[in-house]
Amino acid sequence: MAFAPGDAAASGLQPLDVRVDGGEESWHSEPSFAVRWGNPDSDPPIVAVHYRLLDPSGTTTLAESRIGWAATSIQYLSVPATPGAYRAEVWLEDAEGAVGDPVRVTLRFDDAAPGRVGPLPVPGWISRDAFPLTLRLGPAEGEEPLAGIRGYATSLDRIPDGEPCADAVACTEAETDLLGTASRTLTLDDLPEGTSYLHAAAVSGSGMRSAEVGSTALHVDETDPTTTLAGIPDGWSNSPLRLTATATDSASGMEASGGDGPFTAIRVEDGAPVVAEGDSVSATVIESGAHTVVYYARDAAGNVNDGGAANGHRHREPERAVARVDRQAPSVAFANSQDPADPERIEAQVADPLSGIDPRRGAIAVRPLDSGGSFAGLPTENVDGVLRAGWDSGAYPPGEYELRAIAYDRAGNAAVATTRGNGSPMRLRAPLKTETRLSATLGGDSRRVVAYGARVAVEGKLVAGRHTPLAGAPVTILERFAEGAAIVQRTTEIDTEAGGRFRLRLRAGPTREVVVLAAATRTLRGASSPPLKVAVRGGVRLAVSAGTAKIGGRPVVFSGRVLAAPASAGAAGTPVELQFRLPGLPWSEFRTVRANRRGRFRYAYRFADDDSRGVRFQFRAFVPARPGWPFEPAGSAPVAVIGV
Repeated sequence: MAFAPGDAAASGLQPLDVRVDGGEESWHSEPSFAVRWGNPDSDPPIVAVHYRLLDPSGTTTLAESRIGWAATSIQYLSVPATPGAYRAEVWLEDAEGAVGDPVRVTLRFDDAAPGRVGPLPVPGWISRDAFPLTLRLGPAEGEEPLAGIRGYATSLDRIPDGEPCADAVACTEAETDLLGTASRTLTLDDLPEGTSYLHAAAVSGSGMRSAEVGSTALHVDETDPTTTLAGIPDGWSNSPLRLTATATDSASGMEASGGDGPFTAIRVEDGAPVVAEGDSVSATVIESGAHTVVYYARDAAGNVNDGGAANGHRHREPERAVARVDRQAPSVAFANSQDPADPERIEAQVADPLSGIDPRRGAIAVRPLDSGGSFAGLPTENVDGVLRAGWDSGAYPPGEYELRAIAYDRAGNAAVATTRGNGSPMRLRAPLKTETRLSATLGGDSRRVVAYGARVAVEGKLVAGRHTPLAGAPVTILERFAEGAAIVQRTTEIDTEAGGRFRLRLRAGPTREVVVLAAATRTLRGASSPPLKVAVRGGVRLAVSAGTAKIGGRPVVFSGRVLAAPASAGAAGTPVELQFRLPGLPWSEFRTVRANRRGRFRYAYRFADDDSRGVRFQFRAFVPARPGWPFEPAGSAPVAVIGV
């Protein structure tokens, strides 16, 4: 016989642990469910399963169905397409046809998508001080799905239309990172610089996501603006400095916007900063000194390198520079007196306590006193704060002169002095050195003619002032040789003896001019003697082969040699005039020959005139003056020949 569900006789026939995949409390976005249970051990055994589906109001929406074996699951139990909490009833039938009480399980279905969720916008740019950054989502728009809101799925990327979930319709639990309806905030520790996008979607209890994704742009600038400073020269300035700081920022920018917008600032020393909205500010450094200048800027995102701190972030230290201003001229003054050991050395002391002395500049100049003319510069060196010049006062006309010193500091300030350190005018009378006089002679004469090979002495005296002899003073004997000499000049150094006298026996040699020089010292002027002339006659010798010559017979041979000192160019090619005379008559040339490279010459002469019989002739060799021959004209000793 058959029994209806719930028949008391079959009350022990109930499925065990009836359950739905995913759990009774979970919502499904698909209308198909899997229901599972266990069958009890019964006698008679279970032979069939009955089930039916009730809608949320309890009305049967799927009539009773029978499975003709002892099944333990319904794999595909579909509910209507209308979202709701449906109930499935399952009961068992045994071999005798008895049925047990039904067991109910809830099937929750909702495929409705939540409304759009809009991330609340973050206005402007985000600086590094804003992190950690809290972002908020608005509530889902429209009615809440029957399954409720499980949470929210979010993602961050660089794509304006990005998606928070891999699926375009639903989101997994792992993708739902904000759980619960109240959890609409998320915190970010950092973001890459530039523009990122936050995407968000509400996720229902069944996993359905918002059909429309909400997105907002996040503009991040964590880099300080770049600030430069103009107006600081290299080194020191002798005038106020107008400094301008300029800031640039490639991300949020530096456009002035007031309030907490971009600004640029300059601070000198510990003073209050000069601040201007936007990308530029100027300040003036007036006072003398080396001033530390600090300059910085804040961009539109709020990044600022002022060395401060905000929100746990330490700001980078500001840029620094040193502005050096020296508006005071240096001090300069001549030495209080001249150094007796070096009266022509002119010195001026220079000092500058701030920028220091410029070692590359500075000059000492001189002009005649009360002339009103221009100062003439002297060669000046600047060493260790001292201007030093040498004044060759002897090269100036005698008289009184005034001097001027100009010094500069490193800032370019100039100082002029015409007084000594004690306040007295800087005036000097030229010449400053004592005048010296040097006299010299060649044995009492200014010109001496000497024979070849002879030596001559030069002697003289050196005095200072009017009559003060200078003993032990060095003098230089300068010999300038005539053209054709092997050497151009020769110098010999000697010292004066007692009484300022000196004497030097000159070496033999060609004709020359002799000058004696006394060099200037730090206290004495130099001097030189008038030029002296040593005229050296040439050396020539003549011999004859016989003292008598037969008229019409064999010739007599004249031979000789031209002597050339080692200091001369040699006698080769020297023309030699052979001359004769009768007693009491002048010499007459009868032949000119030339010396060979050794200076030798030779000539054979035949006596053919009967008028020469019994006549005693004198013969000589004569070397005349000529260009390039460094000797005076000279003749040999005469030789005699008698005609027979």
